[in-house]
Amino acid sequence: MSTAVDDDLWSAIGDPTRRRMIDLLLAEGQGTATTLSAHLPVTRQAVTKHLAVLDRVGLVRSAPAGREKHYRVDEAQLARAVAQLNSVGEMWDARLRRVKSLAEAIQRDRNAEKESEKEWAKQPEKQPAKRPERPERPEK
Repeated sequence: MSTAVDDDLWSAIGDPTRRRMIDLLLAEGQGTATTLSAHLPVTRQAVTKHLAVLDRVGLVRSAPAGREKHYRVDEAQLARAVAQLNSVGEMWDARLRRVKSLAEAIQRDRNAEKESEKEWAKQPEKQPAKRPERPERPEK
């Protein structure tokens, strides 16, 4: 199973109405544009267009049934999407760990610098050494 990121797949999943449709299809096992539109704040025609997008990327499969199509989630494609999401999540977790490590190193350096400044400030202030006076030269 490939975990390369599929932009079309994520574009399809990125829409909240389509995610809700996938949830409804998973809960019911299958559905039509008419049955799904009863649960969504969009028209049956909009549901049909959303289903076409999901079908194009392979997240749903349709089977004709009279005048309507029955849609169901393609679980293999959904598993692929989940694997991609996990892969992307792991990649970002690694990046964020590196950012955290860098931020902590910067903070340690700043703290060490502040401590060094405090130690330096605690030292008694040294007076400049006085020059020994020159003996006066006898006038010629």
